[in-house]
Amino acid sequence: MKRATLAMFMLQSSSATKRSFPITLYVTTIIIACLFSSVLCAQTSSASPTAEYQKVIRERVKKIVDVLDITDSRKYNNTLETISSQYFALNDIHEKSKEKAGQIKKDVQGDKQAEEIKKEEEIKSGILKQQHDEFIAQLKKDLNDAQVEKVKNGMTYNVLNVTYTAYQDMIPSLTTDQKEKIYTWLLEARELAMDAESSDKKHAVFGKYKGRINNYLSQAGYDMKKEEKAWQARIREKREKQAEANN
Repeated sequence: MKRATLAMFMLQSSSATKRSFPITLYVTTIIIACLFSSVLCAQTSSASPTAEYQKVIRERVKKIVDVLDITDSRKYNNTLETISSQYFALNDIHEKSKEKAGQIKKDVQGDKQAEEIKKEEEIKSGILKQQHDEFIAQLKKDLNDAQVEKVKNGMTYNVLNVTYTAYQDMIPSLTTDQKEKIYTWLLEARELAMDAESSDKKHAVFGKYKGRINNYLSQAGYDMKKEEKAWQARIREKREKQAEANN
Protein backbone atom coordinates (compact mmCIF):
# COMPACT_ATOMS: atom_id res chain seq x y z
CA MET A 1 0.00 0.00 0.00
CA LYS A 2 2.87 2.34 0.79
CA ARG A 3 4.31 2.03 -2.69
CA ALA A 4 0.88 2.47 -4.20
CA THR A 5 0.57 5.73 -2.29
CA LEU A 6 3.93 6.80 -3.61
CA ALA A 7 2.72 6.10 -7.11
CA MET A 8 -0.19 8.49 -6.67
CA PHE A 9 2.07 11.29 -5.60
CA MET A 10 4.55 11.34 -8.47
CA LEU A 11 5.51 13.51 -11.38
CA GLN A 12 2.66 15.92 -12.16
CA SER A 13 4.29 19.24 -12.90
CA SER A 14 5.20 20.45 -16.37
CA SER A 15 3.30 19.83 -19.59
CA ALA A 16 6.15 17.63 -20.73
CA THR A 17 5.74 15.60 -17.58
CA LYS A 18 2.01 15.26 -18.12
CA ARG A 19 2.64 13.87 -21.59
CA SER A 20 5.18 11.40 -20.24
CA PHE A 21 3.04 9.83 -17.53
CA PRO A 22 -0.46 8.26 -17.39
CA ILE A 23 -3.28 10.75 -17.01
CA THR A 24 -4.74 8.71 -14.14
CA LEU A 25 -1.59 9.31 -12.09
CA TYR A 26 -1.80 13.04 -12.72
CA VAL A 27 -5.51 13.24 -11.93
CA THR A 28 -5.07 11.28 -8.70
CA THR A 29 -2.40 13.71 -7.53
CA ILE A 30 -4.67 16.68 -8.26
CA ILE A 31 -7.46 15.05 -6.24
CA ILE A 32 -5.12 14.60 -3.27
CA ALA A 33 -4.06 18.24 -3.48
CA CYS A 34 -7.70 19.35 -3.58
CA LEU A 35 -8.51 17.31 -0.48
CA PHE A 36 -5.71 19.02 1.42
CA SER A 37 -6.86 22.36 0.05
CA SER A 38 -10.34 21.92 1.51
CA VAL A 39 -8.82 21.65 4.98
CA LEU A 40 -6.99 24.96 4.69
CA CYS A 41 -9.21 26.82 2.26
CA ALA A 42 -9.90 29.47 4.86
CA GLN A 43 -6.24 30.47 4.76
CA THR A 44 -6.84 32.86 1.87
CA SER A 45 -10.31 34.01 2.76
CA SER A 46 -9.41 37.10 4.74
CA ALA A 47 -6.47 39.17 5.87
CA SER A 48 -8.02 39.06 9.38
CA PRO A 49 -8.27 35.41 10.44
CA THR A 50 -11.80 34.41 11.34
CA ALA A 51 -12.54 32.33 14.42
CA GLU A 52 -13.26 29.35 12.18
CA TYR A 53 -9.97 29.77 10.33
CA GLN A 54 -8.03 30.06 13.57
CA LYS A 55 -9.66 26.88 14.85
CA VAL A 56 -8.75 24.97 11.67
CA ILE A 57 -5.15 26.17 11.85
CA ARG A 58 -4.71 25.42 15.53
CA GLU A 59 -6.08 21.91 15.06
CA ARG A 60 -3.69 21.31 12.17
CA VAL A 61 -0.76 22.74 14.13
CA LYS A 62 -1.55 20.49 17.09
CA LYS A 63 -1.24 17.46 14.80
CA ILE A 64 2.17 18.69 13.67
CA VAL A 65 3.40 19.36 17.20
CA ASP A 66 2.02 16.16 18.76
CA VAL A 67 4.48 14.01 16.77
CA LEU A 68 7.53 15.97 17.96
CA ASP A 69 7.79 14.12 21.29
CA ILE A 70 8.10 17.33 23.31
CA THR A 71 8.08 16.52 27.02
CA ASP A 72 8.47 20.09 28.30
CA SER A 73 5.01 21.70 28.50
CA ARG A 74 6.44 25.20 28.08
CA LYS A 75 8.25 24.23 24.88
CA TYR A 76 5.16 22.40 23.67
CA ASN A 77 2.92 25.44 24.10
CA ASN A 78 5.56 27.78 22.70
CA THR A 79 5.84 25.64 19.58
CA LEU A 80 2.07 25.53 19.14
CA GLU A 81 1.96 29.32 19.27
CA THR A 82 5.01 29.80 17.03
CA ILE A 83 3.62 27.65 14.20
CA SER A 84 0.08 29.02 14.52
CA SER A 85 1.42 32.58 14.42
CA GLN A 86 3.39 31.71 11.29
CA TYR A 87 0.26 30.56 9.48
CA PHE A 88 -1.55 33.75 10.51
CA ALA A 89 1.39 35.92 9.43
CA LEU A 90 1.60 34.19 6.03
CA ASN A 91 -2.11 34.67 5.50
CA ASP A 92 -1.75 38.37 6.26
CA ILE A 93 1.22 38.81 3.90
CA HIS A 94 -0.50 37.07 0.99
CA GLU A 95 -3.82 38.85 1.46
CA LYS A 96 -2.22 42.30 1.67
CA SER A 97 -0.21 41.57 -1.46
CA LYS A 98 -3.39 40.49 -3.28
CA GLU A 99 -5.04 43.77 -2.32
CA LYS A 100 -2.08 45.76 -3.64
CA ALA A 101 -2.04 43.77 -6.89
CA GLY A 102 -5.77 44.35 -7.29
CA GLN A 103 -5.30 48.08 -6.81
CA ILE A 104 -2.51 48.13 -9.37
CA LYS A 105 -4.79 46.47 -11.91
CA LYS A 106 -7.36 49.21 -11.32
CA ASP A 107 -4.96 52.15 -11.39
CA VAL A 108 -2.29 51.12 -13.91
CA GLN A 109 -2.69 50.00 -17.52
CA GLY A 110 -0.55 48.49 -20.26
CA ASP A 111 3.04 47.34 -19.85
CA LYS A 112 3.40 49.48 -16.74
CA GLN A 113 0.81 47.32 -14.99
CA ALA A 114 2.84 44.15 -15.52
CA GLU A 115 5.94 45.91 -14.23
CA GLU A 116 4.18 47.11 -11.09
CA ILE A 117 2.69 43.70 -10.38
CA LYS A 118 6.11 42.11 -10.81
CA LYS A 119 7.56 44.62 -8.34
CA GLU A 120 4.82 43.77 -5.85
CA GLU A 121 5.61 40.06 -6.22
CA GLU A 122 9.27 40.77 -5.55
CA ILE A 123 8.39 42.81 -2.48
CA LYS A 124 6.18 39.99 -1.22
CA SER A 125 8.95 37.44 -1.81
CA GLY A 126 11.33 39.53 0.27
CA ILE A 127 8.83 39.84 3.11
CA LEU A 128 8.12 36.10 3.00
CA LYS A 129 11.85 35.31 3.13
CA GLN A 130 12.30 37.49 6.20
CA GLN A 131 9.23 35.97 7.85
CA HIS A 132 10.50 32.47 7.02
CA ASP A 133 13.93 33.08 8.55
CA GLU A 134 12.43 34.58 11.70
CA PHE A 135 10.06 31.64 12.01
CA ILE A 136 12.86 29.06 11.79
CA ALA A 137 14.93 31.00 14.31
CA GLN A 138 11.98 31.06 16.70
CA LEU A 139 11.39 27.32 16.30
CA LYS A 140 15.02 26.58 17.13
CA LYS A 141 14.61 28.24 20.51
CA ASP A 142 12.44 25.31 21.61
CA LEU A 143 13.21 22.49 19.17
CA ASN A 144 16.24 20.52 18.02
CA ASP A 145 17.16 20.15 14.35
CA ALA A 146 15.30 16.84 13.92
CA GLN A 147 12.12 18.35 15.36
CA VAL A 148 12.40 21.40 13.10
CA GLU A 149 12.64 19.02 10.13
CA LYS A 150 9.41 17.35 11.23
CA VAL A 151 7.69 20.74 11.45
CA LYS A 152 8.80 21.60 7.91
CA ASN A 153 7.52 18.28 6.60
CA GLY A 154 4.29 18.65 8.53
CA MET A 155 3.65 22.06 6.99
CA THR A 156 4.21 20.63 3.49
CA TYR A 157 2.38 17.28 3.79
CA ASN A 158 5.66 15.31 3.76
CA VAL A 159 5.84 15.72 -0.01
CA LEU A 160 9.65 15.87 0.11
CA ASN A 161 10.07 12.41 1.62
CA VAL A 162 7.26 10.82 -0.38
CA THR A 163 8.65 12.17 -3.65
CA TYR A 164 12.28 11.36 -2.89
CA THR A 165 11.36 7.79 -1.97
CA ALA A 166 9.27 7.46 -5.11
CA TYR A 167 12.11 8.56 -7.41
CA GLN A 168 14.43 6.01 -5.80
CA ASP A 169 11.83 3.27 -6.14
CA MET A 170 11.09 4.17 -9.72
CA ILE A 171 14.75 4.35 -10.80
CA PRO A 172 16.85 2.00 -8.62
CA SER A 173 19.91 2.75 -10.76
CA LEU A 174 20.13 6.40 -9.71
CA THR A 175 23.70 7.36 -8.84
CA THR A 176 24.70 8.92 -5.53
CA ASP A 177 25.22 12.27 -7.26
CA GLN A 178 21.79 12.08 -8.90
CA LYS A 179 20.11 11.25 -5.61
CA GLU A 180 21.87 14.16 -3.95
CA LYS A 181 20.79 16.52 -6.74
CA ILE A 182 17.17 15.39 -6.46
CA TYR A 183 17.13 15.71 -2.69
CA THR A 184 18.72 19.18 -2.80
CA TRP A 185 16.05 20.42 -5.20
CA LEU A 186 13.29 18.94 -3.06
CA LEU A 187 14.74 20.65 0.01
CA GLU A 188 14.66 23.95 -1.85
CA ALA A 189 11.08 23.29 -2.93
CA ARG A 190 10.04 22.53 0.64
CA GLU A 191 11.43 25.83 1.98
CA LEU A 192 9.41 27.75 -0.60
CA ALA A 193 6.30 25.59 -0.21
CA MET A 194 6.24 26.30 3.53
CA ASP A 195 5.44 29.93 2.75
CA ALA A 196 2.84 29.30 0.04
CA GLU A 197 -0.68 30.53 0.75
CA SER A 198 -2.64 27.31 0.19
CA SER A 199 -2.34 23.58 -0.29
CA ASP A 200 -2.65 23.97 -4.06
CA LYS A 201 0.15 26.54 -4.12
CA LYS A 202 2.37 24.33 -1.95
CA HIS A 203 1.89 21.40 -4.33
CA ALA A 204 2.50 23.71 -7.29
CA VAL A 205 5.91 24.62 -5.89
CA PHE A 206 6.87 20.95 -5.67
CA GLY A 207 5.39 20.39 -9.12
CA LYS A 208 7.74 22.99 -10.58
CA TYR A 209 10.75 21.30 -9.03
CA LYS A 210 9.58 17.84 -10.10
CA GLY A 211 9.53 19.14 -13.65
CA ARG A 212 13.11 20.30 -13.20
CA ILE A 213 14.10 16.90 -11.80
CA ASN A 214 12.42 15.04 -14.66
CA ASN A 215 14.21 17.17 -17.23
CA TYR A 216 17.50 16.59 -15.43
CA LEU A 217 17.00 12.82 -15.42
CA SER A 218 15.92 12.79 -19.07
CA GLN A 219 19.08 14.67 -20.02
CA ALA A 220 21.04 12.08 -18.04
CA GLY A 221 19.70 9.43 -20.39
CA TYR A 222 16.72 8.02 -18.51
CA ASP A 223 13.58 7.23 -20.46
CA MET A 224 11.14 8.52 -17.84
CA LYS A 225 8.08 7.01 -19.48
CA LYS A 226 9.74 3.60 -19.62
CA GLU A 227 11.00 3.86 -16.04
CA GLU A 228 7.55 4.82 -14.78
CA LYS A 229 5.89 1.94 -16.62
CA ALA A 230 8.34 -0.58 -15.17
CA TRP A 231 7.86 0.90 -11.71
CA GLN A 232 4.09 0.52 -11.93
CA ALA A 233 4.53 -3.09 -13.00
CA ARG A 234 6.72 -3.79 -9.96
CA ILE A 235 4.14 -2.20 -7.67
CA ARG A 236 1.35 -4.35 -9.15
CA GLU A 237 3.46 -7.51 -8.87
CA LYS A 238 4.29 -6.84 -5.23
CA ARG A 239 0.66 -6.08 -4.43
CA GLU A 240 -0.46 -9.32 -6.07
CA LYS A 241 2.12 -11.35 -4.13
CA GLN A 242 0.98 -9.75 -0.88
CA ALA A 243 -2.63 -10.56 -1.70
CA GLU A 244 -1.71 -14.22 -2.39
CA ALA A 245 0.22 -14.43 0.88
CA ASN A 246 -2.79 -13.13 2.80
CA ASN A 247 -5.12 -15.72 1.29
